[in-house]
Amino acid sequence: MTEKDIYDLIIIGAGPAGLAAGLYAARFGLKTLILETQAIDGRATEVSLIENYPGFPEGITGKDLIQRMYDQASKFGAKIKPFKEVTDLKFNGKLKKVATRKGAYHTLALIIATGTQRKKLRVPGEVEFLGRGVSYCSTCDGPFFKGLKVAVVGHGEEAVMDALFLADMAKKVYLVTHGKELKAFGTMKQRLLEKSNIETVNGSVAAILGENVVKAIKIIEAGTRLETLIDVNGVFIALGGIPMTEIVKKAGIAVDNGGCIIVDRWQRTNIEGIFAAGDCTCGGMQVITAAGEGAMAALKASAYVKRMEASSRV
Repeated sequence: MTEKDIYDLIIIGAGPAGLAAGLYAARFGLKTLILETQAIDGRATEVSLIENYPGFPEGITGKDLIQRMYDQASKFGAKIKPFKEVTDLKFNGKLKKVATRKGAYHTLALIIATGTQRKKLRVPGEVEFLGRGVSYCSTCDGPFFKGLKVAVVGHGEEAVMDALFLADMAKKVYLVTHGKELKAFGTMKQRLLEKSNIETVNGSVAAILGENVVKAIKIIEAGTRLETLIDVNGVFIALGGIPMTEIVKKAGIAVDNGGCIIVDRWQRTNIEGIFAAGDCTCGGMQVITAAGEGAMAALKASAYVKRMEASSRV
């Protein structure tokens, strides 16, 4: 291994956090590599219109925003490699080793920006109508369903919060528990009861139906097992997210009980020279917060690399 094979910084993940980190790091002059398991995208590309990202008063599609971030990071010299699935991490000594299915890379610093993987319903229509009535983000897409009927699928706090949020704009909200007991307690339960346009449905979604857009959901009622159809214009899936952190846990990076990477206010993990940003830390879960965390992680990673380089010259 020669010096030219060593990167100053490797970033795992090319969503908003990873691309923002890459932009900042490359602009600081770091030799930067971004590795992405699939195509360059992230959950942000699923959003049909982002209206709350500063600088775009008319809104921008998630796909277009990610493309702009990609172009900007590339402009400053970040090397971006899609379809590079990371399979192992080793943090022995000064260099960090990042192994993929097609080879290994070495770096002085590492930023983990792997995001989360949304739990899927895995029913007919879920994939077909993604972006055409099916959504995993109520705050992103809820305003498009003002005055319409929607369903929220889930039984946890996220589903309850989504239902309450959507009830302020939708004509009707069906909260489908998907075969589980609804977890709503105290003030949250009271707020649900106060919303006259929220109806809790004790059943599981068997299919999402429509033509060009969502028109209805097929429900299997709990207990009776009867199939019923409910007319809706949108389906918000709120089954929770799974941080994609199994590899980092194996490498010794601290995570909480939910699998979220634990970081301090500077995006530092428990291992020196390793940072994390974006949804894998379970922070704001918004494009702008992910980008901000990515920028902060790059700032601190840059300072770390410069300290490492200075100490090696002494």
